[in-house]
Amino acid sequence: MKYSLLLLSVLWQLSSKAQSSKTTLSGTVRDATQSALPFVNVTLLAVKDSSLVAGTITNEKGMFSIGDITPGKYILRCSYTGFQTTEQAVLIGRLSNFLDLGILTLNPVAAALNEVTVTAKRSAVSAAMDKKTFSLAGNISQAGGSVLDAMRNLPGITSQDGKLQLRGSDKVMVLIDGKQTALTGFGGQASLENIPASAIEKIEIINNPSARYDANGNAGIINIIFKKEKKEGFNGKLGISAGAGALWIKKENYPGIRPQYQATPKINPSLSLNYRKNKTNIFLQADNMYTKTLNKNEFADRFYDNGDTIRQQTKRNRTTNIVTVRTGVDWFKDASNTFTVSGLFSSESIIDRGDEPFFNASLKEQQRLWQFLEDEVKTTATATAIWQHKFAQPGRLLNINFNYTFHREDEKYFFTNIMPSFTGLDSFALLSDEHVADLNLDYIHPLKYGRFETGLKFRRRFIPVNMQFKPGLNSPLDTKAGGRADYSETIPAIYANYVLESNRYELEAGMRAEYVHVEYDVNPDHPVYKSDRYHYLQPFVNLRLGYKIDENNKISLSYNRRVDRPNEVDIRIFPKYDDAEIIKVGNPALRPQFTSNFELGYKTSWQSGNFFAAAYYKHTNATITRIGTVVPGSTIIYNVFQNAGNSYSYGLEFMISQEAAKWATINLNLNGYKNIIDAFSIVNKYPVESIYDAAREDIFSGNIKLNINFHLPYQAEAQLTAIYQAPDLVPQGKTFERFSIDAGVKKQIQQGKGELFLNATDIANTLQLKREIKGNGFRYTSTDYYETQVFRLGYAYKF
Repeated sequence: MKYSLLLLSVLWQLSSKAQSSKTTLSGTVRDATQSALPFVNVTLLAVKDSSLVAGTITNEKGMFSIGDITPGKYILRCSYTGFQTTEQAVLIGRLSNFLDLGILTLNPVAAALNEVTVTAKRSAVSAAMDKKTFSLAGNISQAGGSVLDAMRNLPGITSQDGKLQLRGSDKVMVLIDGKQTALTGFGGQASLENIPASAIEKIEIINNPSARYDANGNAGIINIIFKKEKKEGFNGKLGISAGAGALWIKKENYPGIRPQYQATPKINPSLSLNYRKNKTNIFLQADNMYTKTLNKNEFADRFYDNGDTIRQQTKRNRTTNIVTVRTGVDWFKDASNTFTVSGLFSSESIIDRGDEPFFNASLKEQQRLWQFLEDEVKTTATATAIWQHKFAQPGRLLNINFNYTFHREDEKYFFTNIMPSFTGLDSFALLSDEHVADLNLDYIHPLKYGRFETGLKFRRRFIPVNMQFKPGLNSPLDTKAGGRADYSETIPAIYANYVLESNRYELEAGMRAEYVHVEYDVNPDHPVYKSDRYHYLQPFVNLRLGYKIDENNKISLSYNRRVDRPNEVDIRIFPKYDDAEIIKVGNPALRPQFTSNFELGYKTSWQSGNFFAAAYYKHTNATITRIGTVVPGSTIIYNVFQNAGNSYSYGLEFMISQEAAKWATINLNLNGYKNIIDAFSIVNKYPVESIYDAAREDIFSGNIKLNINFHLPYQAEAQLTAIYQAPDLVPQGKTFERFSIDAGVKKQIQQGKGELFLNATDIANTLQLKREIKGNGFRYTSTDYYETQVFRLGYAYKF
């Protein structure tokens, strides 16, 4: 507690630097008869001393454009022979990258012009305080790892069970280059540990998405931006990193099982190529990530009301090889039209070798040994075609893009069920093909005081799944639960969003209307579940009000309504046996959960830093969660997704970054929140009906994340990261506190073209996941001593 108080005191002495955006100012100059005036001198002057900032002349249509203007107050002057020179005040804000002053009239006599107020915005915490942007180049302590590894160290993000969390919730929609793909999951998050961080340019965290984004994901959006070079000619980057993890055993195995992985290798070669000349830009990004990992090493003690006690270990040694290739071409047909065609291919091979021994309370009697081999291949192919049309008015854009994704999940499980009296050999095979087609149309129109955005979207998604069980001797598998299941999803949507900015006030208001129709057809011979479907037509509103106290201080109030639609795996009817006695099953009757989010934010900045604070509240109906129940006469726990009633959370978040000295910058992120789940009652139908009644639960939780970046001599940099996560609420229980420290150093060599880095995650090897679960008729505690400590060395060369 004293360390937490110390960090809290430091909080008020630190800050984070803002990033200035650049804005393009445009307009049209006409005479009193509304005829276009070409060759008018248009200059932008600083208010303080009338010094020249930028200038241009109008074209034959009377139009002008001045780009790369930093936020501030200016005077716009228009002068032309035979006409009265006019001046007007202009405010360049931070909310829009393009501003249109509309028609400016020059008269042969003096004419008073109304004051013109413009707008603009952006920053690491954006000026609208709805988005945070981070470059992975500065994330030294996680270089050479996956995107999931890298994002764990970013302010505002935590992780649990392999999923990212924003403000304590894992209901996060993950985008790649602004689009949903099967690589990261549609409407959720998946396979982030299999995307190499070396391929990524930056990460955007959007806590309060506007109506232009899909409404899915109540916690917000994480947008992963792939690298794409813009320089002329041929250039690229070649890199390789190597590392090792699990150098020491955190906890010894229970007797009688195969060894856990040690000294696990990590190898990641990467290549980035780009050729840009005249009207063509060709790009290629390729990565191969090979890893061995002690993916899970969980020790659990289960206690049943009938007096039975079971002690088990679940150890999973994983070997993964992922190849990712992204390529495409941009064709700049003319100044108004750009066409882009790109593709992404990913092949992920996973081999899991697991051991799961079960003992009595004294560990003297092994009751069962469950061993499994999982051979899984995931293949993803995405094709994208984009047309961008730029109108003559700068910033007025029409974007039309079509995206098709194919994702195959090919799993084969082989089980050895070793009992005191027999040994059974069981297996099953699962094949899932996901087809998704997205068509998007987006239009942006800059205005005198902001911009207007509107667009359409249509999605068609189809996922046929086939599960075939092959039982052995005395098989524990529910072979009747196999067969086929077809998931189909149709979503048309329309949105409109309006942004307005004045000298003091900001407004962003939008609405998205989505119609969703989902059908889930299952094998009619399934012993429990039947075909099901649902549909809805719902509005999703966003509203943000901002007030600028002065140039360095601002407050903002935001509201948005969002939804979390069950993904196909959440309703998948097939039992999952990677734990022999804690079985995970989907639920076709699962329905979407709807969430209302409120946030009050404050941001202040000074020369060496920035401070951001937010108070937030979230209310969710029909909360989606997994509920575990047991059936009479069995110790097997069945975890089934359910809608568990209402839940709430509210909290405070602080983000600060301060340049403490020329050689050090300190970044601190503190998030404290309270989670509440109302009392509820549900019925788990699989394998037989069982009722679970839950009382109201609540907990105060949070996390503290400290990053210190050191600017060292001889073109070297270093980073130290410390993360603390407090106990938190999970379905039917809680997790316990966690703490870890990461560090890294990098150095520029070869006149800045080369770079070396060395880093280590979880230096003290302290990170472990402990939880406590209570259900009707049972309770259990578990601690997962999975691999968290990894040392990496890497080299990259730019050419």
